[in-house]
Amino acid sequence: GREERYSFTWNGKSKARMLAQTPSIGTLRPCKEESVDWNKTQNLFIEGDNLEVLKLLQKSYHKKVKAIYIDPPYNTGKDFVYKDNFKDNIKNYKEITGQVDSEGRNHSRNPETSGRYHTDWLNMMYPRLKLARNLLKDDGVIFISIDDNEVANLRKICDEIFGEENFVAELIWKRRVSSAMADNNVSADHDYVISYQKGCLEGFKGFDKDFKRYANPDNDPRGPWILDNLTVGMNSSMRPNQAYDLVDPKTGKVYPFNPNRVWAFIPESMERMINEGRIVFPVDTTKRPMQKRFREELKSTTNPFSTLMIDNVGLNTEATRGIQDLMGGNIFDYSKPLSLLNTLIAQVCKESDIVLDFFAGSSVSAHSVMQLNALKGGRRKFIMVQLPEATDEKSEAFKSGYKSIAEISKERIRRAATKIKNENPDYQGDLGFKVFKLDSTNIKPWELGFDLTERDLEDQISNIKHGREDIDVLYEVLLKYGLDLTLPIAEHSVAGHKVFDVGLGALMICLSDAITLDVVEGIAKLKDELKPEIMRVVFKDAGFADDVVKTNAVQILKQAGIEDVRSL
Repeated sequence: GREERYSFTWNGKSKARMLAQTPSIGTLRPCKEESVDWNKTQNLFIEGDNLEVLKLLQKSYHKKVKAIYIDPPYNTGKDFVYKDNFKDNIKNYKEITGQVDSEGRNHSRNPETSGRYHTDWLNMMYPRLKLARNLLKDDGVIFISIDDNEVANLRKICDEIFGEENFVAELIWKRRVSSAMADNNVSADHDYVISYQKGCLEGFKGFDKDFKRYANPDNDPRGPWILDNLTVGMNSSMRPNQAYDLVDPKTGKVYPFNPNRVWAFIPESMERMINEGRIVFPVDTTKRPMQKRFREELKSTTNPFSTLMIDNVGLNTEATRGIQDLMGGNIFDYSKPLSLLNTLIAQVCKESDIVLDFFAGSSVSAHSVMQLNALKGGRRKFIMVQLPEATDEKSEAFKSGYKSIAEISKERIRRAATKIKNENPDYQGDLGFKVFKLDSTNIKPWELGFDLTERDLEDQISNIKHGREDIDVLYEVLLKYGLDLTLPIAEHSVAGHKVFDVGLGALMICLSDAITLDVVEGIAKLKDELKPEIMRVVFKDAGFADDVVKTNAVQILKQAGIEDVRSL
């Protein structure tokens, strides 16, 4: 019967799936004053609820991200800050962050005794992973840090979202030394990093082999070599054709076979290797002959990536010291060590790939991207997303002036950039980031009733919300068109009006009032100057001087070869 089929389900799963499919009614507003190198940087820091942010990034960054790393909240039975609202998650976000008042706005309880203990966590993670998958390139990979509480459930939802066949590895990270205070005298010293690929991952790079032992004392023309074993662990009854005495043709010395460990090659193959100078015979016949292994003949110059990340990744204490040294105190708890992110990102990312972290925390991922670029070269870019969750008023972070986790996150990136520049004074790479903040759309909804007043009608003359600036609307248009938020933006003065030029003429936006045909004709001339493959033009609907101008504007632009003309 259907009741007994293999499946993984929980209360709220269908709602979580629908939540991922519900379009966002928000936008991202630029915040230049908190950014670094606004006009040049290709990096993004987005402050807001990651569910809504992921929705807003769907068009602009579809299949553009090579690696995602997230360190989501571990399900420890404590308060849960991510409380998704199916009807209006922007309102929910403002309640969580204290922008509007609501009873109990900060957290929803998630005790272990609750029947929803696992359910709440799964409902939080499912839609976010569903949306995140869309952003990955076809050869992209996701890394998710997790502990024992939800590792089994995380594997199941990832099997469903990414496909069981796309599981890469369950990596083990040793986070601490054994604790004498452990429950049941069992010390949980490790966490996991679950890894899935989007489709066809090129593979991890592995680690370069150590060639220090390779030498060429006999000036062999084939280059440096090392000695390797010439026997295999099988007895003479199993491999009788490999059980024979080996003779050095130059000295006549005999090296008897070991009945419990025969030669690795049959006589004919061994003779060929001797003739090729691949066998080294020792003076002492009690010792075994060895074979040369030439570096140039190795199939791979790397060692495979081990799922036991011990040699290259530090403990939690590394992360703690790193934060204290960089931030001047114990400003952030439970950050992952920089060596963990350096190891993961370096394994899968090429020189210009994008790295996304939508549970940014202290932005160790951004720190890693900048450091890898400085040390290994390249132009890797990052997108950090962090909820402006309030810091505890008793915490050292709050006392140091950090009112939210997002503030800590941004300051860490700034300080990390300064440190990298000081340590690499000749480095000219990207150490900046653009800050955007989640907010409701810039466009007014039509919400007038039958008892509308004259003032209500006046408010609707402009459909742009009060207090919103041209640049706010500009970036909302970019998101609607699916354009990269880091595209170059220039400003032109056309017939006395400001015209934004996005992507060297790919998109022209004029949000002025009282637009005349002179402005329209000026934009048409810009197409001839800039010569983009396709030009799109956006106006403010209430910005035209009159309806005649609006109608003629479309015709003038069509004659100039501009077919995509829209108004807000």
